[in-house]
Amino acid sequence: MSTYMPKAGDITRQWYVIDAEGKTLGHVAAKAADLLRGKHKPTFAPHADCGDHVIIINADKVVLTGKKLDQKMYYHHTGYIGNMKKVKYSTLMKTKPEFAVTKAVKGMIPDTVIGRQALTRLRVYAGAEHAHAAQKPEAIEL
Repeated sequence: MSTYMPKAGDITRQWYVIDAEGKTLGHVAAKAADLLRGKHKPTFAPHADCGDHVIIINADKVVLTGKKLDQKMYYHHTGYIGNMKKVKYSTLMKTKPEFAVTKAVKGMIPDTVIGRQALTRLRVYAGAEHAHAAQKPEAIEL
C-alpha cells in the first residue's frame, strides 16, 4: 500500500458556515481548524494544503465557560520596552469578538506556511449576516 499524495488539481475546496451562537469558543475553534486543514477529508495529507473555506457567524454570542470571561487575558507586546498590554476577555468579547474567535482558531493551526495559508480561508462575523451567500456554504452542526 502506498501513501496518497494529493496534487494541486485534485484538491476541491468547499465552503462551510458554523453558527457559533450558544457554542463554546473551544468547540467552534477546534471544528473550524479541522475544516481549514482538511482533516475531515479522506484525502488529507499533512504536507498538502487541502482544507476548505470556513465562515463563522454570531461570534459575539460565543460562550466562554467557567470564570474565563473575567480571568482569561489577551496579552500582546507593542515592541517598546515595558509595553506589555493585557485585555480581559470580557472586554475583548464586547469590543472585538471576531478577533477573539480568530485568535482561538489560529492557536489550533500549525505555525507553518500551510497553516498561514489555511488561516486566510477563515472569515469571522459578529452578526448572523455574511457576504458569501453566492458560494452556497454548507451549514455545519457542532
